[in-house]
Amino acid sequence: MQKKLKICTIFIMAVAIAYISRASFKYKIGLISNPLISKYFVISNSANSFSASTVLRKENGILFMETTDRMNPPSLVLCAIESAARVYPDRPVVYFMKGLKNITTEEDGKRAKQQFPTLSSYSNIYLFPLRMDQLFNNTPLKPWFDKVNPEKEVYWTHVSSDACRFALMWKYGGIYMDADVISLHPIPQDHFIAAQEPTITSSSVFGLSSHYQLAWQFMENFVENYRGEIWGHQGPGVFTRVVKKLCGMPVFNSTDDVMCGNISYFHSQRFYPIHYPSWRRYFEVWENLPTFKDSYALHLWNVMNKEGTSMVPGSHTLVELLYQKQCPTTYGYILRNKTTRL
Repeated sequence: MQKKLKICTIFIMAVAIAYISRASFKYKIGLISNPLISKYFVISNSANSFSASTVLRKENGILFMETTDRMNPPSLVLCAIESAARVYPDRPVVYFMKGLKNITTEEDGKRAKQQFPTLSSYSNIYLFPLRMDQLFNNTPLKPWFDKVNPEKEVYWTHVSSDACRFALMWKYGGIYMDADVISLHPIPQDHFIAAQEPTITSSSVFGLSSHYQLAWQFMENFVENYRGEIWGHQGPGVFTRVVKKLCGMPVFNSTDDVMCGNISYFHSQRFYPIHYPSWRRYFEVWENLPTFKDSYALHLWNVMNKEGTSMVPGSHTLVELLYQKQCPTTYGYILRNKTTRL
């Protein structure tokens, strides 16, 4: 009897040690920031349903979103999504839209995608509703969201977008991209952040696994330092503050990438070869076209485009060339329908 009890005790201890070791390993590589976070984990039983959770279960999705009720996105948004679907043909490209109705079946998803003829032919593009009240559940953002008054926020569309990207990355993992980012080549890293400028960390493109420690720190910093009335304070401001705390401000001695902790910190050339003061260069004719050989994608700085400048077929501008090469379906639709808005 004592021998059986001893064997049972040894077995229980072995299981406990294995569990602790696994949790410790996850902590070290950044999947869990601390034991207190475990109370926020929610186990989903929706393995057999059609949802963003099932489509993104491999944590390899490319995530876009629309935080307004707009259901007629401009061509640049559709070009960004199409370019991602072409560059990442084996990965799901998901567009979360606040104005979209619930999607619970694959047929619902197909019907929703038919509203966007330039996207409907791509089998790896999916549309799902963006429900902030649900998305922020079990994250540090929920108390902030319950308290904030959108009508009193000067930059609510942008502030809510900042919050959503952190929560989406925490929940699903993958690569997040702003909807004015045109993909050129596959990003070779799954865990990365990027420099926008020497002293500013980008919030427009980043990649992490789900439940990654860094995403949790982004959300905590968002809430602790919330200043919605200051432009950029909740987006690049969050990234920059967290990066400075973790590893100081990384310094580039060349166009090579560096490390911040255990993830890659990309040079600004990867997404910002044209900096925001020169955003109009995308809408100009170039005598010598740039190769963008050091870039994985291009951020077109749509927030700077107050005049609503758009791609015009036949203009021979840089943006027209990008449309022709990276989102030919969108370009063809514009050409046939003689419209720059879809």
